[in-house]
Amino acid sequence: MLMDLSMPNCNGYEACKILAEDPRTEHAPVLFLSGYATPEDKVKGLMLGAVDYIAKPFHFDEVKLRLSIHLKSGDNDIGHISDDEEESSDQKRKENSLDEILFRSAQVQLLKALDEGPGLHELAQQVGTNAKQLNLSFRACVGMTVYEYLREERMKEARKLLVYTDTSVSEIAEVVGFSSVSTFSTAFKERFGTSPSRFRKQERVG
Repeated sequence: MLMDLSMPNCNGYEACKILAEDPRTEHAPVLFLSGYATPEDKVKGLMLGAVDYIAKPFHFDEVKLRLSIHLKSGDNDIGHISDDEEESSDQKRKENSLDEILFRSAQVQLLKALDEGPGLHELAQQVGTNAKQLNLSFRACVGMTVYEYLREERMKEARKLLVYTDTSVSEIAEVVGFSSVSTFSTAFKERFGTSPSRFRKQERVG
């Protein structure tokens, strides 16, 4: 079932809840296709039982592909797994979708301001979850915590600036959110095995 959030008689959330509570339709996959696509909208839709959430404006080929994936998934489940296994499979799909939404939403917030990103609890609030769940979602998607991911992205940005710009090491440290050059240099050496200045020299010689 492909539905919008905004509908004449009831909204998509209410419809999804009604379908999930009816034994005749509880196993029918519901996909939202909506212009209401904030992280909170997506999380709420998935928590109510939707298997996917496609934001408008959309690419029709993407919609067809996603529909095809869910239809094939449904066909493969019928007659081959028990009710308990089907319930577990459905739950895993919802969790995976939720993890992806939370990760992508938080990623946007982190990458747009590496120098002064929000704290973990603030970031979790911004994407509509709690700190523990956000860390779990990051581990599921990229194998590291929020802090570890942010640190890695800061190091990647610093490496890029060292190689492709003439920005001073002290300025780079500030750009990627370190309070001092020494702290930045220590973190960079731990990650790449050499100091920022030596790394720049080696890369440019090479």
